[in-house]
Amino acid sequence: MVREVEENELNELLELYLFLHEKFLPEMTEHLRNTWRTIMQDENHHIIVKEIDGKIVSSCVCVIIPNLTRNIRPYAFIENVVTHGDYRGKGYATECLNYAKGIAEKTNCYKMMLLTGSKKETILNFYRNAGYNSTDKTAFIQWFE
Repeated sequence: MVREVEENELNELLELYLFLHEKFLPEMTEHLRNTWRTIMQDENHHIIVKEIDGKIVSSCVCVIIPNLTRNIRPYAFIENVVTHGDYRGKGYATECLNYAKGIAEKTNCYKMMLLTGSKKETILNFYRNAGYNSTDKTAFIQWFE
């Protein structure tokens, strides 16, 4: 089943993020709880999960960003696409991305975009096969400490 995350699933989501780029589970601080609460209350912030046998095995985040151009149409940004290592190659992340696409279409977004730090051709092909291209835009990132 693909759906949006529920408020009581923070710990399971954080455990899944260990397969993304996190090295350890964060401490359950007030800052973390407040951030989670903010995300859960934001109607434009969607954390999409694939559940199998009661376990979250894949996820992505879709944020709808209000916009003053393109006939006042919002756009969607995808982040934190991840699948548990034992469940990869089964199409679960694609299901999450398709769910996100449905949200973007329902909210009248004019585009959906994502960034990846991967240079692996298999990962790049995964995004191409999901309908994304790397030719329309050039991404620049500025990191902060």
